[in-house]
Amino acid sequence: MSPTKTVVHFLRHGEVHNPEKILYGRMPGYHLSDLGERQAKAVAEFLSGRDVAHLVASPLQRAQQTAEPLARRHGLAVEVADGTHEIYVGELEKRGDSAALRTFDEVYAQWHAGRLDVPMPGGETGRQAVERFVGSARRILDDDLTSGAVVLVSHGAMLRLVAARLAANITAAEAEGVYLPNTGLIVLEPDPDATTGWR
Repeated sequence: MSPTKTVVHFLRHGEVHNPEKILYGRMPGYHLSDLGERQAKAVAEFLSGRDVAHLVASPLQRAQQTAEPLARRHGLAVEVADGTHEIYVGELEKRGDSAALRTFDEVYAQWHAGRLDVPMPGGETGRQAVERFVGSARRILDDDLTSGAVVLVSHGAMLRLVAARLAANITAAEAEGVYLPNTGLIVLEPDPDATTGWR
């Protein structure tokens, strides 16, 4: 990635109404819970003092709903970035059983260990996931924007995976082991001295 003048806030969506912990990557999935709606409003308030000039979100319902209070607060339209959805889990999609969750965790851990070409069963590899996310977000990552910060609303596992590839000071172990809570933020700042251009 080339250095950028734009600070990018990776924002995970709010809590969803998903009591059975069903895996959803490309499907619309669940809507925000009441708590998730409150979290979305709270993070919009938290970011109210930031110079947010661009708001981008995954096409999935939970990301769109999380972006809505931010859009109202800053008077912005939400730009949909199709490739920033959650990891496509293939055969695990719509499953929440312990075997499916264990398989997801095992494959995801391999990606953070550098084995990016291992696929989710019937789904995408880590390399494919990172490439389609970065490709979809390239305009905001490659300094085509000239002023103000960007907020990109997406999904926890996806954001952790991409952040580990973009930010020079996030290790793979940190990205795998540190859970990103609902409406948690990862802030990417330009760093021309970093090999990736980001920290």
